[in-house]
Amino acid sequence: MEKRILYFDCFSGISGDMTIGALLDLGIDQKLFEAELSKINLDEYTVEIKKGLKKGVSGTDFTVYLHSDGHTHEEEDQHNQEHEHVHHHEEHEHNHEHSHEHTHEHQHAEKPHDHAHSRNLSDIYTIIDNSELSEYVKTASKKIFLIVAEAEAKIHAKTIDDVHFHEVGAVDSIVDIIGAAICVEMLKIDEIQCSEINLGSGFVHCEHGIFPVPAPATLEILTGVPVYSKNAKKELTTPTGAAILKALCNEFGSSPEFIVEKIGYGLGKRDMETPNVLRVIVGKKKGPNTLTMLETNIDNMNPEIYSYLFPKLLKNGALDVFTTAIVMKKNRPANMLSVLCKEENAEQIETILFTETTTLGIRKYSVERNELERSFEKISTAHGEINLKIASKNGSVIKFSPEYEDCSRIALETGTPLIQIYNEAVMEGQKRIYRE
Repeated sequence: MEKRILYFDCFSGISGDMTIGALLDLGIDQKLFEAELSKINLDEYTVEIKKGLKKGVSGTDFTVYLHSDGHTHEEEDQHNQEHEHVHHHEEHEHNHEHSHEHTHEHQHAEKPHDHAHSRNLSDIYTIIDNSELSEYVKTASKKIFLIVAEAEAKIHAKTIDDVHFHEVGAVDSIVDIIGAAICVEMLKIDEIQCSEINLGSGFVHCEHGIFPVPAPATLEILTGVPVYSKNAKKELTTPTGAAILKALCNEFGSSPEFIVEKIGYGLGKRDMETPNVLRVIVGKKKGPNTLTMLETNIDNMNPEIYSYLFPKLLKNGALDVFTTAIVMKKNRPANMLSVLCKEENAEQIETILFTETTTLGIRKYSVERNELERSFEKISTAHGEINLKIASKNGSVIKFSPEYEDCSRIALETGTPLIQIYNEAVMEGQKRIYRE
């Protein structure tokens, strides 16, 4: 069974706007995305999606513009440039560039980015619940905000209800978080993984003073996640970006083995020696096939019924049927009847077992089955054509066997011993498959 994997490669950190830019860059329909985003029912913003370059790397730039700021696009760009300052601390000089993503920890002390009002977690949940967003998007978005709230509450020694998101609750960050969930749902992903996360280095001027990178909220959110600091004397990972990963990723670490299908780049707002981009990769990996096993112990049934039962089970979706000799209570000899099937066929199989056997109860559990790739190839023998069942892994043949039904049919038609036909088919198969 193949799984569709989304892999975040955070070699230059991650922020909310970089996340959406990277996911959109995978080829998501922008009009459908914006239609879903409009379901938030907030009219305080507009978004801009455009292609751009960072150090020669082509990607997508996603920006939220707030109507309450009274800025045009050109004025907003100038506003951001004014927020870039040089801080001096312990004889080190570090540039801190204010990004479009606004967080509680990163409200600038000298020139705060004033929003109309602050919101607590309940306010944000209300906005999400009152929207027409899908259940997945609502659940994922609330989970991300809860992670941020828990981090802020711990840092500031408050309860979650007392945490007010003066910045994370701002419209642009609501758009970033909900927009990320929308993109993931649109990509129809089975599993999300992430690399080790580059946090950056240096110092950041926060609302409460100068703090080393990563900011307290970012570090708290990333507890238990592999991180490192390399290359830039800047903050590369923001609380919103960290929370998106913590909420959505199944695993952190080195890249999984998978077949790459698409690559997307989300452009950051910084100019650095290395590309300030977030790279995301979508691919497929072959995972274990999850099936259902049904078992029941039978000690009081006519064994002739099994010859009727097995074909019926196989005809109705059973992948394998077998019995195991056991001894039950009161020392009675019995059979454990086992039926392997797909989950969607389990209910039908149960009905057959209850109606066609003497059982009063059935055990049911999930199992994983790894399979070799299978193919068929027809070969010619002195007695006729026979199909070979070929098993391979990663394109290399592991084993093969002549199809029994073909060999049996030819043996009956010609009067030739079955074992002779089978052996001749094996010899011809070896010539065909290993001829190179």
